[in-house]
Amino acid sequence: MTASSSAEFPRRRTNVRATLDALAARKGARPVESVHQLARPEVFESDEELDAFLEHVHAERDANPA
Repeated sequence: MTASSSAEFPRRRTNVRATLDALAARKGARPVESVHQLARPEVFESDEELDAFLEHVHAERDANPA
């Protein structure tokens, strides 16, 4: 068995950007204009819950440095 060359299996070229733009247009997606659009105040029920989450994140970062 021999390795296949790219001539045997040419890559299909697509315009990925145009495809993504078309999909976004169909879905009515808009670019994020401000980080405030991403804010979700109801994610944590209390300040204590937020603090516990942040403690966990910091502990994981310290335990598993990249």
